[in-house]
Amino acid sequence: MELRVLRYFMMIVQEKNISKAANRLHVSQPTVSRQLKDLEAELGATLFDRGNRTIRLTADGEYFANQAKQILALADKTLTNIHRKQDVAGSVFVGSAEARSMLTVAQAIGHLNHQHPRVQVNLVSTDAAEIHQQLSSGVFDFGVVMEPVDKTDYDFLRLPGESRWGLLVQSRSALAQQATVSLDDVAHTKLILPQQGGSQRIHDLFGFTQADLDVAATYNLLYNASLLVTAGVGNALGLDGIINTNQTDLTFIPLKPRISSGASLVWLKGQRLSTAAQALLAEIQATLAPTQTHE
Repeated sequence: MELRVLRYFMMIVQEKNISKAANRLHVSQPTVSRQLKDLEAELGATLFDRGNRTIRLTADGEYFANQAKQILALADKTLTNIHRKQDVAGSVFVGSAEARSMLTVAQAIGHLNHQHPRVQVNLVSTDAAEIHQQLSSGVFDFGVVMEPVDKTDYDFLRLPGESRWGLLVQSRSALAQQATVSLDDVAHTKLILPQQGGSQRIHDLFGFTQADLDVAATYNLLYNASLLVTAGVGNALGLDGIINTNQTDLTFIPLKPRISSGASLVWLKGQRLSTAAQALLAEIQATLAPTQTHE
């Protein structure tokens, strides 16, 4: 299976039409059709349901498209990092939770850009489950994850700073008139909960079980949760400093007693980092010095 064939396949997925895909690829339609037929024969699966004008992915096609996208992303990143000159160059991918601790990483990226302008750092906002998957597959070089998290398979650096937990509510709600909210307040409101870590993390942080709570929805990015709050779906349990509530109809109310979470930069143990990724790690370590913790 060649990367060229995967690129043909992904262009067909994008265009939903073999003729249009062939035009975009600057090759003949029979060439693309033949490559697709050979690919399906190699896989032993039908990848598309063919209609009169457009084609749609089958279930096998959906799965293969997701895998092909990751393979091509990894191949492109690898080629970029290999085809560099003597100076440090290449692409680095960082998957990150929403956290104030990202400021340290941002500062390091600024220093890196000054020292090595041909290094491009790509940030992807996502949750811990996706970070773990993409680190394991080699798509991400680093991840920024919120504590507590199992770091058995990772080397890591603890990032400075912590974010305080609280409720994001509509400003006109009764809770918005309070300076703080209690755990009892949380247990007696309709909630929008973070997905990261699932119910076990909620129990570890707050002592709640799933049966204790009235959960209306879950989220992996707090901005999307804020839209649910605005729409009246519920109140979002989340971290301070992520959503700017100025000139909005939302209010963030911190929990009392105070409950906070820190973050860590993680990467796979035994991972051979590219020169560009090593350069970013060195800048982060320099930014953290002399208080860094590396395990």
